[in-house]
Amino acid sequence: MLGLPEHIHAYLFDLDGVLTQTAKVHAAAWKDMFDSFLRAEAERTGTPFVPFDPVADYDTYVDGRPRLDGTRAFLDSRGVELPEGRPEDPPGTRSVHGLSSAKNDTVLRMIHEQGVQPYPGSVAYLRRLRELGRPAAVVSSSANCRDVLKAAGIEEYFEVVVDGLTAARDHLPGKPAPDTYLAAARQLATEPAHAAVFEDALAGVASGRAGGFGAVVGVDRTGQADALREHGASLVVTDLAELLGGAE
Repeated sequence: MLGLPEHIHAYLFDLDGVLTQTAKVHAAAWKDMFDSFLRAEAERTGTPFVPFDPVADYDTYVDGRPRLDGTRAFLDSRGVELPEGRPEDPPGTRSVHGLSSAKNDTVLRMIHEQGVQPYPGSVAYLRRLRELGRPAAVVSSSANCRDVLKAAGIEEYFEVVVDGLTAARDHLPGKPAPDTYLAAARQLATEPAHAAVFEDALAGVASGRAGGFGAVVGVDRTGQADALREHGASLVVTDLAELLGGAE
């Protein structure tokens, strides 16, 4: 009925790209921020400007990771060392915190301007879970998770939300570490072996595999099915409606 093994009793969902159509917004916001920074660096150092790739760089370095970790990972890939800075650094400051703040300001503006749409197939799946009385959680690296859930009109479907604010408060390492998913499973009083993780990010499916979850569903929105499997997905679908037999 839910497209997963019978021993699965709890359902843990990533947000962007799995439940809501915001992954492209995040990719565009990362590109806007990094391209501005990289262009300034090229001018400062007299080196060629190589823009941020919103597919390859996004998938490899930032998708699914906490914002600061994504900033660090991409900068490291380009051999750029910046000071950490402080959370109060103004957006655009030449520090990890400053660049991360600029990205967050951009994504919030874009979400405000464009709104947030959930995937119809994901909403259908959430409705089926509620009909069957199955517990569900959202596990997101985003500090804006609750605002996005509310804007998309789907917050009512979740008993538990573990987001970037939760991770900071409880000192939980971000994806690809499994800690945030394990925290959600604990809050749902479910062993990992009896819970399913739903992820579109390579770092996310890796965290599901690392946590020993009973199923790791890779949601392939961008044609990276093979990579999702390589990183730990036990099942790959293009939309959650497939798990319901295609009904939306």
